[in-house]
Amino acid sequence: MVYRPTTPWSWSFLILAFVQSCIVLACEGFVFAKFQNNLILPKILNLQPKIHNETEMAKVEFQRAQTRTIPTYLTLFIFGHIFLVVLCYDALRLKNTIQVIGICIFNLALLIYAAIQMDQIKDANIALADTSNGYSLRYEDIWDDIRPYLITIPCVIALSTILMAVVCWKLYDEFAWRIYKHISADLRMKKRYLTFQIFIALLKFDFFFFVGFTVQFIVIVASTTGFANGPNDTVAGKDYEFYVTIAALPITIAFLFLAAWCTRREKRGAMWGVVFVFFAALAYFVFKLVRMWQPAYQQKYKPARRSLTTFAVITIMLICLTIGNAIACILNFDKGLKPHITKRKLSDEEDKNSMTEMSNHASQPVPARMTID
Repeated sequence: MVYRPTTPWSWSFLILAFVQSCIVLACEGFVFAKFQNNLILPKILNLQPKIHNETEMAKVEFQRAQTRTIPTYLTLFIFGHIFLVVLCYDALRLKNTIQVIGICIFNLALLIYAAIQMDQIKDANIALADTSNGYSLRYEDIWDDIRPYLITIPCVIALSTILMAVVCWKLYDEFAWRIYKHISADLRMKKRYLTFQIFIALLKFDFFFFVGFTVQFIVIVASTTGFANGPNDTVAGKDYEFYVTIAALPITIAFLFLAAWCTRREKRGAMWGVVFVFFAALAYFVFKLVRMWQPAYQQKYKPARRSLTTFAVITIMLICLTIGNAIACILNFDKGLKPHITKRKLSDEEDKNSMTEMSNHASQPVPARMTID
């Protein structure tokens, strides 16, 4: 049965996310269309350096990368808002307070990304007008046309985030009753359940930022022939890391689903393996963050460095939190939480009609309000 919000605050939260996404997607769609239609594609395809040396080749690769940079950013931003609406629906369906709070923080991350996007698009617009290779790669200067839309986007997200925070506070009170019925009055059990909820929510946000970083790296950086250090470092004209990263993308998504399944089923050995992989991922993102700011590599990462840095920093923070919560979940295994997180969830109708706890072993009186603290 398809879930449908049943309270004014639940509807408010979902509608806020939907309205924000519609406005932002409309603005992003206009900017995307304007940018793409302004590109002179024949000249871009035939772009060649005047002198075949490393400096001129790097300049040409940078200009070519700009034609992929902005469409990638805009596409990722559009995906982020679709992901936001799906997350909101999922959080309301599961009555997951932690995920609701996480969505407000995620919206702040989108606000930061929107601010970075303005400078990146402005730089791309200027770079495409560079005539050092003989001609411009754009028809006209579109900055004045798209600037109002780029300013509107962070303003809408900022207002929506404030309103979401207010609604989140109200939903916290609503969902507290659900958690009490699901877990009972045992404070230790509630803390274990809270740790589990945090871990599952973190995995969902890990998914977006893992995919976001990887897509930007593949499309903007590793797909350029200039990313390779020499002819021996390429396969079919692409850097070897381009293919490794593409192969790692579906594996990463499958891994996140596996991590959630192992936690629900309390697979201790597999979860320690999950923790090890997260440490490896942490090392990878730290390595990438350091490399993109090293003088020897900064030119290769220049087209997407600001955005990649933002995604890398957020991803590193998320991985650290995920590792900590994964270990906490492992320590909570075999302590009675598994039946609560694997059994059938109550429907909204049962939630309203039921006046007893979901636990088969609890028979304590039900207070009017409980918190998850």
